[in-house]
Amino acid sequence: MALSDLLYPDNPKRRQEVIRLHQELLDCMLVNFNATDELIAVLNAHLGCTIAQIKMEKGGTIKENCDIIIQAMSEIQQEVWKIDKKMKEMLEPMLYQKLYDIKEPEMEKIAIAHKVFSIVLGEATSIAGMVAVKLVGSNMIIIAVNKLVTLLAQIGASVLGGIGIAILGLGIDMILQAILGAVERDQLLGIVKSYEEHLAEFKAASEKYQRAITEVTSMVKCKIK
Repeated sequence: MALSDLLYPDNPKRRQEVIRLHQELLDCMLVNFNATDELIAVLNAHLGCTIAQIKMEKGGTIKENCDIIIQAMSEIQQEVWKIDKKMKEMLEPMLYQKLYDIKEPEMEKIAIAHKVFSIVLGEATSIAGMVAVKLVGSNMIIIAVNKLVTLLAQIGASVLGGIGIAILGLGIDMILQAILGAVERDQLLGIVKSYEEHLAEFKAASEKYQRAITEVTSMVKCKIK
């Protein structure tokens, strides 16, 4: 038995907890990667955007992967602002305001947005107006993106940031070594606390973000069918 286990008898339990929490964080990050990549595909296909597709870098650290998502989300934010700017420039003030009026029928909003993108793109898909209305007329995605960007930056800057992604399938000792690195074993409690604090808020924000994206992508899939 390690000396640290004699001094801190709860360490074996904490080691298992670190592994479980680490896997939860990776699972949550992977779902965010997939959701963001799916939204990027929709923006590129229907609104003329050119955002690079993303995927989790399994050979990278948590911070490096946080940075990848943050960069993609920042580009999505920029594109949404550009879309809103085009709408404002090309529409009469009254029509532009209709896009944000929750009382206005959604089909009328979509028709307005479609006309704009038909002019901007030369030829817009029938889905362009629907996607634009969901992105511009609703703040759900932007609010969710803003929250996640903040949380991802915090996770990347925390003690968790330097931990590698590709540790699955390793033995318990190797997993712990990969997670803890130079961190002393008697600091396991601090590591567990850091995971728990970041995960609670990150999972809640991720769920809202994924729901907002699913609303857009599901609508696109139904339209294509």
